Amino acid sequence: MAGFRSLARQVRDPRCDLALRRYSLRKCLERFAPYGHRATWDHLSSRAGFGPEDRSPDPARLVAALDELEEARKVWLAYEVGFAERRKKEKHDGLRRPGTVDDWHRLTWGGFGVAWCDDPRLHPHQSLAEVLRRLIAALEREPGSVCPVCAGERLQWKYDLAHEPSSGPVCTDCGIVVPRPVLTPEALAYARRGRLLMSA
Repeated sequence: MAGFRSLARQVRDPRCDLALRRYSLRKCLERFAPYGHRATWDHLSSRAGFGPEDRSPDPARLVAALDELEEARKVWLAYEVGFAERRKKEKHDGLRRPGTVDDWHRLTWGGFGVAWCDDPRLHPHQSLAEVLRRLIAALEREPGSVCPVCAGERLQWKYDLAHEPSSGPVCTDCGIVVPRPVLTPEALAYARRGRLLMSA
């Protein structure tokens, strides 16, 4: 099974058939898809300027979509390295029980579904890398009451999500399932009751 970098080389290779280049980009999303496969594909195709169902997109647009995906992957891999170093130090210092951020991280191992979007047509408009930077910054500071990606205040608790956890606070503005560790207990409670927590 080809890895991300091998697939990325095929996307860029002008000697490859266009169908293979498109297929290789889709396969990259099996290795790294921050919003989930369908929502990440919808995001990349719309930002690069080709339709999600377009079977023969301009090769330059495929490469533009890959560039965005690779930039986001670099951001996530750097976070993973820092995360591993922090956990190693914590274990060395005797802290064996992981915290809530660690529980969340376990569910997003490898970067799949980091900012899960249950509705593949509703996802943030910013670049994937910018979304991940905002999400990581939120994980590294005190919890807040708004979506860490778009600062939206309209958080709604949804059940039967197609990703773990199977329920959680969803930002109705940008569509991501907001990681619980970035929200205060009050914000989580308001989302569960279907009410908005207005920032002060």
